[in-house]
Formats: sequence, C-alpha cells, structure tokens
Amino acid sequence: MNVRQAIHDYIYGAKEEMLADLRTLVEIPSVMGEAEENAPFGKYPAKALAAALDICKREGFSVRNFDNYVGTANFFPDKAEHLGILCHLDVVPEGSGWSVPPFALTEKDGKLLGRGTIDDKGPAIAALYAMKAVKALGLPIDKNIRLILGTNEENGSADLEYYRKKEALPPLLFTPDGSYPLINIEKGMLRMRLERHISDNRLISIKAGLAVNAVPENAEAVVSGITEEAVKNAACALSLPVKFTFTEEKGCLTIIANGRSAHASTPETGKNALTATLALLAALGIKDIEAFAKLFPYGETDGLSCGIKCSDEISGAVTTVLSVAELKDGVLTCRQDIRFPVCESCEGIINKLERAASACGITLSADMKSEPHNVPAESSFVKTLLEVYEDVTGEKGYPVAIGGGTYVHDTENGVAFGAEFPGEDNHMHGADEFIRTESLLLNAEIYANAIVKLCGKE
Repeated sequence: MNVRQAIHDYIYGAKEEMLADLRTLVEIPSVMGEAEENAPFGKYPAKALAAALDICKREGFSVRNFDNYVGTANFFPDKAEHLGILCHLDVVPEGSGWSVPPFALTEKDGKLLGRGTIDDKGPAIAALYAMKAVKALGLPIDKNIRLILGTNEENGSADLEYYRKKEALPPLLFTPDGSYPLINIEKGMLRMRLERHISDNRLISIKAGLAVNAVPENAEAVVSGITEEAVKNAACALSLPVKFTFTEEKGCLTIIANGRSAHASTPETGKNALTATLALLAALGIKDIEAFAKLFPYGETDGLSCGIKCSDEISGAVTTVLSVAELKDGVLTCRQDIRFPVCESCEGIINKLERAASACGITLSADMKSEPHNVPAESSFVKTLLEVYEDVTGEKGYPVAIGGGTYVHDTENGVAFGAEFPGEDNHMHGADEFIRTESLLLNAEIYANAIVKLCGKE
C-alpha cells in the first residue's frame, strides 16, 4: 500500500463530512463567558467541548471530559500516551467588520470563513480526521495518540493547567495553533508595571494604550500653563512620524497623538503614540516625564536605553514596547511588554531593567513572567515532523523561533506544527477569519502521515 496516497484519497473522500463537523463547531460561539456550574469558562466553551467529544465518540474513539476544562480522545485507550495533539475550541470575540456571519461556516472562493476556522476549530477537525484516516485504513501503528481539546487557550490556558493536575502530557506533543513548517522556540515574556510620582502640576492627565501586548495607536495628554504654539514648535522640532493634534479649552491644552498599532512581538512595525507623547512632554520640560522618555525613546524597540538589549543566534533579539499609561493621583503608571531570547531569563531581564529604572526614580513590578520555550531543533521529534512536512508538501522544512506564544509554551516538550502555511494571512482574530478548504485537507494529510511516522510499529 502506498500509505501517503491512501491517506490523501481518504481525506479528500471525507471532505464533505469534515466540513459538516467543522460547521457544527463554528456555529457554537465559544467565547469565554461567566463561569457557571459545570462550565468553568462559560456555557458556550463547554457546549463546544461536548459537541467535539460527541464527534470523537461517533468515530469510535475513547473520550473523557475533564470537568469541562479539557476533553480527550484516545486511539488506543488501553495503552500509555505516546503522541499528543493539543487543540483548543474556545475563540476570541467576533469583533466587527465581517462580510459574512461570524458564527456560521461560509464557503466562498475556496475559503471556509467563520470564527475559529483557523484558530483552532478547523485544525482540531483536521487532527481528528487524521486519526480517523489512520484508523479506517488500518495503518500499522501500535502507540497511542491522544487528541487533547481545551477551552481556555485565548484567555490564559487555565484549562491546560487544570488538566495537568489530573494527567501528565504525552512525551511527544504538538499543537496546530501556530504555523508551518514548525515552531520550536518561543521567546520568554514579561509584562512589567512601572510607576513614578509626577511632581509637575502642569501635566493634568495622560492616558494611552488598551492592551499591554500591542503598540498603542493613540495617546492623549492634557497640560496647563503651556501655549499651543510652544507645543507645536516642540513637536515640529522632534519631527516624529506620529500625528499630533491639539484642542484648547478653559486654559488647558489637550494633545492627541495618532500612531499605528502593531503586535508586541513585532513592535518595530508600529508607530508608538505613547512614547511619542512622552518625548514631546519631556521636550516641554515636564518634570519627571524625562525619566520615562529616557528609558523608552521613540522608535527604540530593542531595549537598549532600559538596559535589557540582548540576542542569540537561535532565537534572535529582545523586543519591547511601552504600551499602556495612565496618570492617577499624581502617579504615572506604565505597562511594558518584553519578549526575550533563550539566552536570558525572567530574573536576568528584571534585574537589568530594575537597575536602569531605579536610576531614574522609577519603581517596577512584574505582572506576568514566562520563561523561554525551546525544543532542540536536532531532536528526533522535530526532525521527523519536518520530514513529514517536506514529504507531503514538497516544501523545505525548517524550525522557526517566534516572539509570540502558542498553546505549548508552558509545556516541556511541545512544538507548534501548523496550521497556517507560510505566506498565508488567515485573518486570525480578525474579521472574515478563514482557512482555505485545500489547507484544511492538507493539514489532515500532514497530521495523518505524522501519526504513522511517530506511532508506527518498529
């Protein structure tokens, strides 16, 4: 039997059934809600999990529900876990701007549109049908595969934390919650809170940013005792690529900065309205603002001025963004996102940042700490998955390091394997999220071949 051809034929023959099952999941708006009895993340994530486990049970797999945090489906329930495929069924809110209903599966121009189609309900269906193909074709495997279905990846992965208190993760683990060819390194992450008393009464207020993990697009500051002409002259002298506008009322001048947002893992692609505003206020001589402007000069994203710049060959350089700010009761509080390479640690970065911050009279604390994740590229697991990717797609396989995080970030041995293909923009988390029909089928093919390679009889 030509195994690869048999898998291809089976997957394509099951296309309509796959789409029907994906439709069932997409129609459930599994956004995190208020906790209820037997629904720790709200009723809809629990409903999506129940529907997915019903599909798994229908296909003859042994299923288990871990209190509506996580569900599992086992290929060989009487054998120890060998390979785990970790997916999630929760989704982000629909947002605005959709051209089709977000919680319905719409097939259009070779695309399957709907919230969760790429993140992560479509890949979950692809993984399930990979298991189904191996089973239906009677392919020679003798090691257990466990499909693990979570319900809280988008809001902190408390589902996985709960599950790991009940069950150990399989020794081999991948998630289709990233991109191909394969992600084996995820930078460490810190979210810091920085505070300093502002003694200059000319600064009435400052507010910027909505999310700590995004370059702030807008910032607003209100000052008194400073003329509009003086502010305009200072802004002109700085010549920053951020647009400043001004309104004056009752002796106060409101300064509005408009930049461009970007994800905190790629801050160099944005225009930071907050750091531009801090630079302008510092240029106007606002006391104590200079401390923040010194540590976070506009356009700098490598952490040089705040003392944390570093890099290594396998995971790249640190990136950082000052993303949120608010002045309240005379104290300016800012929040900072840091993504750092595997050569550093949370403690090392914090110590360096603390030295620089304390010299400027700024106190800091950590809101979140996450060490780097690294599965060696030379491991047989990584090499096997990349070989499968090359065999099925004909494209070159190579490991990738990213500044973001996937569902396996806090696991010991997990990698991200799919589901986005290089060069694709599937509007993940955005309006008209989609997966191409061909990509859905190709994902299932890749995962089925990976199962055979990793779990086959020796």
